[in-house]
Amino acid sequence: MTESVHVRIDRTHPPTIDLSAVCRGEFAATVDWLSEHRRAIDAALTEHGALYFAHAGIRDRADFAALRDILFDRLAAYREKATPRTDFGADVFSSTDLPPAQEIRQHNENSYTLVFPGKLLFGCLTAPESGGATTVADVRSVLTALPIPIVDRMAEAGWRLTRNYHELVGLPWRTAFGTERRSDVEDYCTANAVDCSWTHDSLHTEQVRPGIIRHPCTDQPVWFNHASFWSEWALEPEIREVLVTEFGRSGLPFATSYGDGADLIEAEVADINTAYDRATRRRPWARGDLLLVDNLLSSHGRDPFVGARDIVVAMGEPVALADCAPLGPTVVTR
Repeated sequence: MTESVHVRIDRTHPPTIDLSAVCRGEFAATVDWLSEHRRAIDAALTEHGALYFAHAGIRDRADFAALRDILFDRLAAYREKATPRTDFGADVFSSTDLPPAQEIRQHNENSYTLVFPGKLLFGCLTAPESGGATTVADVRSVLTALPIPIVDRMAEAGWRLTRNYHELVGLPWRTAFGTERRSDVEDYCTANAVDCSWTHDSLHTEQVRPGIIRHPCTDQPVWFNHASFWSEWALEPEIREVLVTEFGRSGLPFATSYGDGADLIEAEVADINTAYDRATRRRPWARGDLLLVDNLLSSHGRDPFVGARDIVVAMGEPVALADCAPLGPTVVTR
């Protein structure tokens, strides 16, 4: 940890930098402080995986975008969209538009694409009455906490994502790929190692990705995938029953398995989620606060909430999967 940046650490909250003393809630002071300490912030982020900035003083989306441009050198695209978001312009989005009662489990943004954000920045414009924390989990810790057979199997086979784009469940393909043309989808899939097929106006895709990669700067192995997040066993039993009845297992909006097609069984999904839960840290949002996440070192999620909640997000520092050598079939040092 760099001496000029004081990071408060405990067992329940994300690593936190309190800006109240240096910025006094004044946005201009926050701009100056972040600009002056950018190198130290980057070093602390690499050490901790996520940094919560309390009392950063952002008042609106323009303030948020201004701080994003201090903390990011490059913006990253949101590819193969999978969750509803509002685009506010200037590459600022709502964190998600999913219903408040729905928990969003831990995941790394765009872990299924060939190029993904290296960093995420969240900002709070309106804090909910209760709940609604943007949770984080260090996926280095998740990896070392997982049962060795799961780690070895994932290192050897990777994971497979299967998507069926329905009009009324999940995102339709036109929204997910941002086009009205099938040929655009097919060209994208060909260029990005995604198998695709059509049944009338319904799109089916499959892709295999490594589930354990190495951070391109530190060479640390990390658990990096949506394997449990989109498993059928992550669904509430009632919802799973309805979807299987409606579409069949082969037609679920999202499904995962090992990369060789072998099932990811219910007990393995439970083990993965337990490892995430043990590593998860949360802090209730307060208006004006920020959360900076290294998308390769930390997963993120969302607690259910009550009341209005306006959390914005930006994605930056794109990273190519080709630069993140996947972990081979060796046991992780414990």
